[in-house]
Formats: sequence, C-alpha cells, structure tokens
Amino acid sequence: MLNIVLCDDNLSFLNGLEDMLYKLFIKHNLDANISFRTDCTSKLLKHIENNPVDILFLDITLKNKNVGLSIAEEIRKINKSLHLIFTTAHFEFVMEAYKVNAFDYLVKPISQDKLEETLLRLIDYLDNFNNRFIKINSTTFINQDDVHYIRKDGMKLIFHTKDNEFETYNSFSKIKNNLPRHFVRCHKSFIANVSNISHVEAGTNTIFFNNSSKCYIGPRYKEEFMEKINI
Repeated sequence: MLNIVLCDDNLSFLNGLEDMLYKLFIKHNLDANISFRTDCTSKLLKHIENNPVDILFLDITLKNKNVGLSIAEEIRKINKSLHLIFTTAHFEFVMEAYKVNAFDYLVKPISQDKLEETLLRLIDYLDNFNNRFIKINSTTFINQDDVHYIRKDGMKLIFHTKDNEFETYNSFSKIKNNLPRHFVRCHKSFIANVSNISHVEAGTNTIFFNNSSKCYIGPRYKEEFMEKINI
C-alpha cells in the first residue's frame, strides 16, 4: 500500500485534496491511503522520521512564507526515496522545487484532471521502478540485475551483488513473489539469478557467477533448477 501524506496550512485546501485523492483511489482501484495530514512542519518531520511515507504533497508557502523548500531539504535528510509533489499558488517558486528532487508541482487551484494525470504518472513510474529494483530498506534500493544470488541466514536475507552484500529481514516466501522469473530457488538457503551465472559444476552442485562468487544446489531443488536454466 502507498502511504500518502498531505501538508498545507489551508484546511479547506487539505479537505479538498484529500477528497479528490480518495476519488482517484476508488476510480483506479489504487492500493493507497492518506496516512497523515497536517499544517505543522514539526509534526510532519516527526511523522516522516517514524513512519513509512511514499508520497508527500507539500505546500511551498506555508504560513505565507517560502518554508516548504527548506522543509523539503530536511525531509531529504530523513527519507531520500520519498516522492515529493509540491503544491503552490506561486509559480515563481516552481523551478526551485526541483533542487530537492521533486517529482512534480501542482499550481493551485488544482484541478481533478491535473491531479489525476500527476498521480497516475507517479504510479506508472513506481511500477516500473519496482520491476527493476529491490527494496532493502527505506533508503536503499538495488538493481535486480546486479544481484547474483540471495542467501538465507536465519531471519535475514543477504543479497550478494558483484561488489557488495546487502542485508534485510525478510523471508524467501515473501521476496520470491516479487522477483522476476530468472530468480530461481536452487537450495533451501539460496535463490540464484540465472542471468548472472557463469557456469555450473553439476558434480559438486556448485553455481559460479561472473565475479567468481558461488552458491550451491540442494538435492531437493537440483532437477527443477537444472531444467529451468536449460543445462
């Protein structure tokens, strides 16, 4: 589910934006929720520090001051992956919005059509991003093509790439559903990225990758694994 946060000092605008967004959630069957709304920047920062936030609609001119941009800079220190959409009645601040890597800006008054276009474009971007990247934590994403194999170590999963290792707490059963077909279970403790395999030593049940790293094939998985990689 997408967690969306709204911040604006105009209560009437907040109510209208929330209403328009929920209509779009229903219209397009989006798995999204407005998890927090506020007119207070300190409460906003505290919420972002302690909760997952995917999309933030932020007013540039809170309390009639150009503080939205400075708040956005603080937000980027906390959450670099959050997708920021500025709302503003002052077009002159728009170019500055991109200094904090804003996804888009919406000039008030915001029309339903413009909001719909921006939201759907962001959803499409996220879908494409999620198909290419694996989320390790709130600030770390790795390109799935860089992964050689995934190793289970107790409650942790360790993603082995050409040059690094990345740890996260998850299970094979959950992560497998979000991986493309070329990630194949080869052992009770390993999932291999077939695209990065250099060669397989069937006699020793060892899989080698193009950086000379290796993982292993378990007896239970060997027949199905060998069929899937066409060896």
